[in-house]
Amino acid sequence: MDMLLLVIAVFIFAGLVKGTLGLGLPTVAMGLMSMAISPFQAAALLIVPSMITNIWQLFAEGKVWALIQRFWSLLLGIVLGTCWSFLPTLSASSGKTSEMLLGGMLIAYGGFGLFVKQLPDLSRHAGWLSPIVGYIGGALIVSTGVIIIPAVPYLQSLRLKRDELVQSLGLVFTFSTICLAIYLYLYTGASSVVDYRLAWLAVLPALLGMWWGQKIRYKIAEEKFRRLFFVGLMLLGLYMLGSPLT
Repeated sequence: MDMLLLVIAVFIFAGLVKGTLGLGLPTVAMGLMSMAISPFQAAALLIVPSMITNIWQLFAEGKVWALIQRFWSLLLGIVLGTCWSFLPTLSASSGKTSEMLLGGMLIAYGGFGLFVKQLPDLSRHAGWLSPIVGYIGGALIVSTGVIIIPAVPYLQSLRLKRDELVQSLGLVFTFSTICLAIYLYLYTGASSVVDYRLAWLAVLPALLGMWWGQKIRYKIAEEKFRRLFFVGLMLLGLYMLGSPLT
């Protein structure tokens, strides 16, 4: 019962962040759940709600095939990074290492959101950068459960229109979640460790949180909420980096 209440609370909050800012559900949920269970278990728990919300984000604008054709090399890089990661990967026995890697990613993403105001235009270099960014992202998702770095900064640097950016993020998040799910199921024995009933139960709180976040988006200053969000991520990351050392 305690775990069920924790899952409900975490996914309502993570969904609220996604509904308000348009992203952040996997990052917030992984960070908070990893304080109570291993990152390996948290990643497996996150797959179903993350997949459902990301698919909705991907197909909301249509023209999905054209988007896949544009970013096929980025997606290929994610596959390669997932299969041949240069980082320690998630497993039932890798809790401390994965927790520290996730903490570092949260700090990096929080710092990026707070202090980087203008990214260089990398659209001219997308041909050779996309597979590299994809490979790094694939390696990170099987190490930490999230691909927020470097996918978000890279796609933002391509000067995409707002709707294109949102849909492109949906594509990358959906595809990377599929890769993570295959990795967890085939190579780590996740099915014997994780209660997937909780994963399905997390969907409703996540959707409820998204609905709530969309409602409050127009009632508070988004920039203020964004700053609090990134500061919170950095503090959570610092806690996760420090806790394995104590």
